[in-house]
Parts: sequence; C-alpha cells; structure tokens
Amino acid sequence: MWNRIEEILSGFKPVFSRVSAYAWYVVVVIGLMIRSDRLGLTSVIRDLALRPDTYERMLHFFRSEAWDLERVRSKWAEIVGEKFPLFEKAGHCFLIGDGTKQAKEGRRMPGVKKLAQESETQSKPEYLHGHHWGCAGVLIGREKTLSCVLLSARIHDGLQATKDWDGSAVSGDSHVVEMIRDGCRVAQHLPKDSLYLLDRYFPTVPALRELEGQNAANTRKVDMIARMKLSAVAYREPPEARPGQRGRKARKGEKVRLADLFETERASFRTKRIWLYGKKQSVSYHSVDLLWGQGLYRKVRFVLAEYDGKRVIFISTNLNLHPSSIIRFYGYRFRIEGAFRTFKLDLGGLAYRFWSKSAPRLNHFRKKGAPDALSAVTSPQERARILKTVRATEMYALLCSIAMGILQTLSVEFPLSVFAPFRRYQRTASKDKPSEANLMIILRSRISFFLASHAQNEIPRLIRRLQADFSPSNSAKIA
Repeated sequence: MWNRIEEILSGFKPVFSRVSAYAWYVVVVIGLMIRSDRLGLTSVIRDLALRPDTYERMLHFFRSEAWDLERVRSKWAEIVGEKFPLFEKAGHCFLIGDGTKQAKEGRRMPGVKKLAQESETQSKPEYLHGHHWGCAGVLIGREKTLSCVLLSARIHDGLQATKDWDGSAVSGDSHVVEMIRDGCRVAQHLPKDSLYLLDRYFPTVPALRELEGQNAANTRKVDMIARMKLSAVAYREPPEARPGQRGRKARKGEKVRLADLFETERASFRTKRIWLYGKKQSVSYHSVDLLWGQGLYRKVRFVLAEYDGKRVIFISTNLNLHPSSIIRFYGYRFRIEGAFRTFKLDLGGLAYRFWSKSAPRLNHFRKKGAPDALSAVTSPQERARILKTVRATEMYALLCSIAMGILQTLSVEFPLSVFAPFRRYQRTASKDKPSEANLMIILRSRISFFLASHAQNEIPRLIRRLQADFSPSNSAKIA
C-alpha cells in the first residue's frame, strides 16, 4: 500500500524545478493524509512529529516559485487518467462538476465576498462572506461503490478585479462558464471522451457556447448531462421553406413548454426499473429531441421522468444516449456531494488561512454595485503578493485533493482483507470498502512502523530528515 502511495507521488517530480520543493510537496501530502485535526498546517507538523522550525519553511513552500500551479493540476489529472481505476460506461468517462461556498472571516483574504447561499438545508445562513469554489472530479471504482476524485478546485468568484493584473490567471467569466472550461481542461488527460454531469444551475446558453468552443479546439470531446428547470422551454425544428419563398430561413419552429409534455405526451411514456441513487426504482420516462437556447437553437435531447411522485427533466447534448441511460448516469452526480463532505470534514480541504497585508480589508457592509476594493490596488508589488496568496490557497486545496484521491484509490484497489486487522467498530459498517476517514486512521496508526521498516524508501527519507529528535538529551530543548 505504501509502495502504491510512493508510486503516485513520485509522478510529480517533473513539475517541481527544485528537489526541496518536491520534498516539501511529499511531506505535506502525507501529512494531510494522516492528520488527526484540521487546525491548519500545524496539524501536519504534529502528526508527522516534525521539528517546530519547519513551520515557516512549510509556509514558504506554498509561496515558492519552484512550481507552477497549472502544471501541478495538469499532472494530477494525467496521473489519475493513467493510473487510477476509472469508471467507464457507454464508451465514456464520467466527470462531475459543482460549486461549493466556504465561509471565511479573514479580513485580508483575497477573493472573500458576500455570497448568497442557494443550499436547501436549514442549517446554513442565507448569506455568508467567503470564497466561491468551482470543483471538477472524475468517477473511479465500480458502479455500486463509486468515488469522485477531485481533479480541479479553483476560486471562481471575487477575483474579477485582478483579471488584468500581470501574472493573473483569472478570466473574469462567470462561474458557469468557468465550470465548463475546467471540466473540458481535465477531460483532455482522460483516456476516453467524457460525460459531464451538472445540476440545473448550469444549462445556460453561455455554457453551451463554451462547450461547443472547447470541443472544437480539443481532442477529447465532452458532452453535458444536466437537470433542467421545470419552467424551461424549447423549440421544434423549423418548417421547410416553401419553393420560391423569400427571406432568411427560420432558425426555430413551434415553442414547446417542457412541463406541458408530461400531459400531452402521456401515451408515449415508458416504465422501466432503473438503478438510481443507490437503489432500483420504477421510472416512467419519455424523450424528445428539440432545439434549445435563445439565439443558439442547438438540438439536444430532453428526458422527462417521473419517480417517487416527482417530475424531473434532464438534458443531454449527446443525442445517441438511451433515455434510461441518461437518467441513470445523472444519478452518479451526487457522488460529488460525498466527495465535498470528505474533502471539507476529513481532509480539511477548505480549512486554509492564507492572507496578505497587501489585500484590502474586507468591508462587511459594502453595498451592491460598489467598486471592488481590489480594483484600488495599483502597486505592482502589492498585486504580486495578492496573487501569490491566491495561488497558495488554490495549491493547498489541490494538495488536499491529491491526498484524498490517493485515499480513494487505495480503498478501491486493495481488498478489505488488507484492512481487516485495523477495522474499527461502526454502527453501520461498510461491506464494500473502507471510508477515507478510516483509511486516514489506519495510515496514521502505521506511519511510525512504515518510517522505521522502510528507511531506504524515498518517503521515509524525506520525512525523517525533518523529524524532531525526541531523545532524552533533546527533549528539554523541544519542550
């Protein structure tokens, strides 16, 4: 198991221009995989028993010029595409995209802004100040035990004022367009074309235009499967022009309210038991290919479905998929919700505290439409420091994604018998694979044995070089 971890981590060597930067990368990822709390980078130092003076050096790694964020992100997607057990169906890999919002009270954290909370849960406030993240992942494993490995995590909102700064990677486009772009970017490192699963927030005309542009420019094609709002409308094919008819050819035909089709097309509905959301359900469905998008009028496939007393409309840009497959595939999308939970609660992927004195103080009472405080920063040095802070924040989230992805592939690749001696009591025990949280506990309990018994391996050498000396002669100095 440790050899598998070392194999994955060693694949990142080419993206670090300095040996010390690669060494710190390895130490941080291993520390994130075994840490027992989410109290910043100090938890990595505690659980790996590193020397106290390594804290400042670890912080320096996140602002180092020895790595390029986009190269590290691309290498991670490449390694997952080549070495991980990807889930494939109908000749496609499966990407999932979604956004998540993380509350932050840091007054000098770049990108923090007032955000509306669209979540339906009652436990979250209506508004919060924080970062809006866009994440794209790929499914691995078997159909009944799928895991979503996060390949990209980027701040999608709050940084538009920096788009014209030197060295900025911000495009200024909307969160929806950025999500399409992120998914298409990571799809280029997968062995097959992809189906991109998104929720009802993402089917928009700008999103489909971006998807068409990306597919025209890239080798690997990406098709979108998403949920539509019940109020959506589409258009039938325009009628054929009459002989000798003058004027421009019509681009659309009769307007169709999709929700009305549940009644007008009732006789065409079929019923089938479909594996959906972890169980087989009886689903009534009907599909129709229509033109969609004001001014775009692209032909897409709509699937109207009824199950559990609900009416749902799905959209697919791939016209060759069977309607029942579109319904089943969309059910995989909720794997990213489990990934977010593990990413936040177990890995502490959004428990970062990077800030900069050059960033303007957060104004909790800034009115809507008022200019962004970042637009007032004109000094090139201050702009560079702010962008370094953003870069460090996204690198931290990426390293947490890598740590979680390694845990996920270990739980899929290794049989339960490997973990049997370390199994802990659970009220609802997993019968298929250990969770990421349990794997973290197992690795944490075995880290000392691994460092001692594999002293010649690369990972133990890098960690032991930074560990504190707990011999009696040095214990007083460390205390």
